[in-house]
Order: sequence, then C-alpha cells, then structure tokens
Amino acid sequence: MILLPAVDIRDGKAVRLRQGRFEDETVYADSPLEAARSFVEAGARYLHVVDLDGARDGAPANLHHLEEITEQLDVPVQYGGGLRSLQSVRAALAAGAARVVIGTAAYSDAEFLQTALETWRQRILVAVDVRDGKVSVSGWTRETQMRPEELIARLQSQGASRFVYTNADRDGMLEGVDLDEVRSISDAVRGRFIMSGGIGSVEDLVALRDMRLLNLAGVISGKALYEGRFTVREGREALEAKPAPQQA
Repeated sequence: MILLPAVDIRDGKAVRLRQGRFEDETVYADSPLEAARSFVEAGARYLHVVDLDGARDGAPANLHHLEEITEQLDVPVQYGGGLRSLQSVRAALAAGAARVVIGTAAYSDAEFLQTALETWRQRILVAVDVRDGKVSVSGWTRETQMRPEELIARLQSQGASRFVYTNADRDGMLEGVDLDEVRSISDAVRGRFIMSGGIGSVEDLVALRDMRLLNLAGVISGKALYEGRFTVREGREALEAKPAPQQA
C-alpha cells in the first residue's frame, strides 16, 4: 500500500476540515506548495491534492497551485475537486495531475463518466464520500439516500474500477478507522480503492495493512501528518512492511 499525504486547498492556503465541514477549518500552511514540499522532503512518493473551493463551487479554482506543485516537485499528484466536465478533467491533467478524482458528476452524468473512462481510463478514480452511512456529494454539502456499496456496484457496471473512499464523519477527527466499514467496501470493490478518513496514528495504518486486503491500494492522511502524530517515513514503513502473521 502507498501513503498519500493530503494537501487540501482553500482560499490559496493548505487547510484541513473537520468532518468535511467548511466552517470548521484549520490552516496549516499559507502556501499549498510549501505544504506539498514539506511532505516530499519528508519522504512522500505520492501526493493527494484536493481543490476544496472547486468541490464546493462545482469547477476547479486552484489549478495554478496544482501546476506549481507538479512543476517543482517530482512526485505523482492525484487531484480532485470540482471536476465535473471533460474540459475540467483535461485541464487538471494538462496542469500536471498524474490521476484525477471525479465525484459528483460521475453519479449524475453517465455520459460524462463513460467518456472520461474511455479517454483516460488508467488516470481516473471515482470518489465515494460518505456521511452518516450514505453517499454525500457536492463537496460534502449535500447528502443522498444511497449506500456506498450500492453506488460502487452501479459505477462498476458503468466501467469504473478505481475509487477513493472517504468517511467524512471521521475525516479530520484523528479517532481511528472503522475496520468493518473498510472490509465492507473492500468486498464491494472489484478493482482497487484508496481509503481516507480517520487516520490518527501509525497503529491505524498497521491495522489496515494487517487486514491483507488485496484491493486496498493506498491510504490518504492529512491532519495526522500535519499534527505530528507520525512522520511520512513512519507511515510509509508501516504500510510497506510485511503484514503480521494471521492467527489460526
């Protein structure tokens, strides 16, 4: 599994939200590039960059920050937030994103999802954000009545095979991961997925690693890294180490 430090951008700064709520924000760096550089210098091999302004408003607003990060730092960047048209996906890839994460439009516009997958299949991930056990859209500002397993099944029937799963209730809370929830999502995903939300310690990473889920490709962590709960190198070592032997 890979560790993806998160750089969430809002109003030109690197921030973290609690439970995906825009009114509960902490600024960690005045420059997204500064935050990204600190992670890379600490050993990060990948980055997860989120355009929070774009996620809320429906169109990317921080592509210039993405371009700055990808031009100056030699690591692959996964970018999402407000990518609800083919033009915006194309613009994010042109700005240097190695992969892009689409969400709201993937659920509501089947033609958009199909064309995106046909055009950039290996570079497309679909976000599945969950609040109170149901899928949340539009930058976590609007909830649906759909269970994540149902959405994943539908998206897979349309050709999607890579997902980013986020428990918004746990995001930024540092209270740990619901392992039963992760296993349920693993059972639903036929391709690969990246997990986000709730990481608070190296022990959380070790617990995920020891689940031995072949389709869990990586873990996103933001606040725990900013708060010094563990270092990038410690996180990488935890995820990359051999899983503990399973008990009989």
